[in-house]
Amino acid sequence: MTKVVDYYFTPISPWTYLGHQRFEAIARRHGAEIRYKPVDYFKVFPASGGLPLAKRAPQRQHYRNFELERWRKFLNVELNMKPKHFPTADALAAKLILACGESGASPGNLAGALMRAVWAEERDIADRATLMEIAGRCKLDGAKLLALAETPGINALFEKLTDEAILRQVFGAPTYIYREEPFWGQDRLDFLDRALAG
Repeated sequence: MTKVVDYYFTPISPWTYLGHQRFEAIARRHGAEIRYKPVDYFKVFPASGGLPLAKRAPQRQHYRNFELERWRKFLNVELNMKPKHFPTADALAAKLILACGESGASPGNLAGALMRAVWAEERDIADRATLMEIAGRCKLDGAKLLALAETPGINALFEKLTDEAILRQVFGAPTYIYREEPFWGQDRLDFLDRALAG
């Protein structure tokens, strides 16, 4: 049976960024296919009882900083604790990732580059010129992808995947689903690794 992991995420999530390369490496090691599914967490959160960061209790925001610092050091990943362009609108970047997949290219490299742009390079992924430049850096046609990202078809796909995520009980980013078992958060990657090995 082919191993397939559904990957629900947003490119502005620091936790998705911290786990992205490790997740892709785990999937490669097990010969698993990744289905990249960026979704609108501004719709997922209300449907699941979650809150955007700015609306969370001060205690939760305070603890989040400790966790980010721990994981940044443990993984030795470059990460700005207070990036210049966070939060920022992420829908167009998410649709660019979808457009990449729909064009026949693997979206993993682009998704990772967009996350790194936010969390390590102080770049605004809501900016069209920035998106085109990042796509070009990934050896993709940025202008063509951006045009595709803004079509009704990609918008409908983004909405469809968001509804799908809500239906499948997704509430946070990243969420990996393998054989209908959800794994929420990059700190669950060891469990996903074991499941893929089974």
